[in-house]
Amino acid sequence: MQEIGLLKERLEVYDRLAGLFEEWEVLLQLYEELDKEEDAPALLQEAEDLDKKIDAMLQKEELNLLFKGSYAENNAIVALHPGAGGLEAQDWTEMLLRMYTRWAEKKGYALEVLDLLPGEEAGIKSVTFLVKGKKAYGYLEAERGVHRLVRISPFDTGGRRHTSFASVDVLPEVEEGKDVDVSPEDLRIDTFRSHGAGGQHVNTTDSAVRITHLPTGLVVTCQNERSQHSNKERAMHILLAKLADLAQRQQKEELNSLRGEQKEIAWGSQIRSYVFHPYSMVKDHRTGVEIGNIQAVMDGEIDPFLEAHLRYSSGLQSSNQNKK
Repeated sequence: MQEIGLLKERLEVYDRLAGLFEEWEVLLQLYEELDKEEDAPALLQEAEDLDKKIDAMLQKEELNLLFKGSYAENNAIVALHPGAGGLEAQDWTEMLLRMYTRWAEKKGYALEVLDLLPGEEAGIKSVTFLVKGKKAYGYLEAERGVHRLVRISPFDTGGRRHTSFASVDVLPEVEEGKDVDVSPEDLRIDTFRSHGAGGQHVNTTDSAVRITHLPTGLVVTCQNERSQHSNKERAMHILLAKLADLAQRQQKEELNSLRGEQKEIAWGSQIRSYVFHPYSMVKDHRTGVEIGNIQAVMDGEIDPFLEAHLRYSSGLQSSNQNKK
């Protein structure tokens, strides 16, 4: 039914475009047959407005054609981890979570936190969340990598400039049995007491769950929920996504062609830099896209980066094309 719905939607778009183009041709024919010159400007303006509408629809459809891979239409599971920078990096990780939350809201997507480990003083030690929406993974796949922050640290009493890093990993949400098969014999499930913020219950029961997939060695933990059953369910959710991602990578000629080369979360490995000081600029180092309004970016305006990466990865955009 989902596939039928997607096909119907594609046909409806084609029909709308065909109808608009036919209307545009009629306007041009009327213009050529006009006897009164005073009517010409109005018809030309109407045709020009229609032309802009058609062009906007075509650009949107061109973008849709750039989504590739078996899971481009799927929901996305995103994991954020602080890198070099200590407390500052943990705060940066929380800022990224807010940025993606705002982006999801603007796109009409739902965002659900699957697992979160807060820092002792501030920020986040790690967080994994699910973004639900059409093409969520197709868009967010571009975010995989190291994100670099440069700013005057609010935690530095001397007011010095600090550089921090955080990694973003993006996986497609998949269904067990449909996309990935997992045998219970291949799993080792351990329970332990949660740690971190969360109240008395978190630290007094073995509600946290760690699942190890023995054939691959993949390990997933979840401790965000009070219920051991809920944590197990969420951990399995993440494990399935990791197994699907691993299967995709193994089908490629090179091991790192899907996820990109795994680098240290530090200098020289970032895909994007967010500079608050001494100037304001966000720059994607893969596509060359730059945006000076850093506050808008932190409020979720990241579509220019996502769309540029889609075009660049498809060979439709030069690496030094900028968006101011």
